[in-house]
Amino acid sequence: MPLSLPPEKAELGQAFAAVLKPGQRVCLTTHVNPDGDGLGSEVGLVHLLRAQGIDAVITNPSPTPPRFSFLFQDLPGVDRTAEAVKELRRADLIIVLDISDITRLGMLIETVRERRVPVACVDHHVSAGILPAGPRYVDPGAAATGELIFELAKANGWPVTQQVARALYVAILTDTGGFRFSNTRPRTLRVAADLLETGVDPEQIYLEVYARAPEGRPRLLAEALQTLVVEPEYGLAWVTVPPGSIERHGVSSDDLDGVVEFPRSIEGVRMALLFREIAQGRVKVSLRSIGDVDVAAFAKTYGGGGHTKAAGLSLTGTLAEVQATVLRAARAYLGSDGVGSRESGVGSQGEKRSSI
Repeated sequence: MPLSLPPEKAELGQAFAAVLKPGQRVCLTTHVNPDGDGLGSEVGLVHLLRAQGIDAVITNPSPTPPRFSFLFQDLPGVDRTAEAVKELRRADLIIVLDISDITRLGMLIETVRERRVPVACVDHHVSAGILPAGPRYVDPGAAATGELIFELAKANGWPVTQQVARALYVAILTDTGGFRFSNTRPRTLRVAADLLETGVDPEQIYLEVYARAPEGRPRLLAEALQTLVVEPEYGLAWVTVPPGSIERHGVSSDDLDGVVEFPRSIEGVRMALLFREIAQGRVKVSLRSIGDVDVAAFAKTYGGGGHTKAAGLSLTGTLAEVQATVLRAARAYLGSDGVGSRESGVGSQGEKRSSI
């Protein structure tokens, strides 16, 4: 049965689209280091908007990872990331996807803030942020932003072509971990079924997204997993990307996608972390959790955010300093129910841990 929208969502979707007019110059953007949900949502929405006579282009703060370049094969010239600032300065409307906080736009922050045009937002994260004024279509209950783009199409009667469906399927597939994560709900699968009804080839999408890895990707994975540390008394595990390893293996940060799932897969682990240097003097931490551990709430205390079971943050400091700070806090956070701290003695020099 095709997905149907409740009246309140249909009204919200129509109100969002009311600012969209034929002939407008619209720039779509997403977070630094765009992922499958951000890019798939952008490409799907570009197709939808162009069908309405709107001149929509993509202007991201970071380049598209190679494994998602197939999304643009029938959209020549639409990815204007290399000229993002120039394009944003002449936009009539800016649409921010998969984030609701201007601080996630990297080098584009000031351009978006100073443009003084409406900034619309479509997002599914629980962490609220700040953007310039504009229409919003936000639902933390959605599995992916791509799911919300599909709802906007339904609300406004925009035809979902096979090109649109392919992009939105990529968005949902990647943000649900191939429909494995707990954000996969009956509604998510109904949307995916509607997308497949257009003739989308799920095996081909899998091959493009997950089976086109450069040789350096498994070598990077092997090197990162050598750093695995597990502290079973806290249900904590983490891996570290050795400095310089991304460059040494000739890959990109996108090739780290899924690495943090390995420590999360260990029996008894409730929180998994991945540490990597993103610039001199700054470290990014990716967090995943199992059960009732809310890593979005944990990340928020450091200015980060995300989903309950998948979040991130970045801090200034050396790799060793950031690890010490975050791991100390993680032990306390996991032990806040009294189990970890009483049984193991938080902060002692003789902490039990296993490392591989």
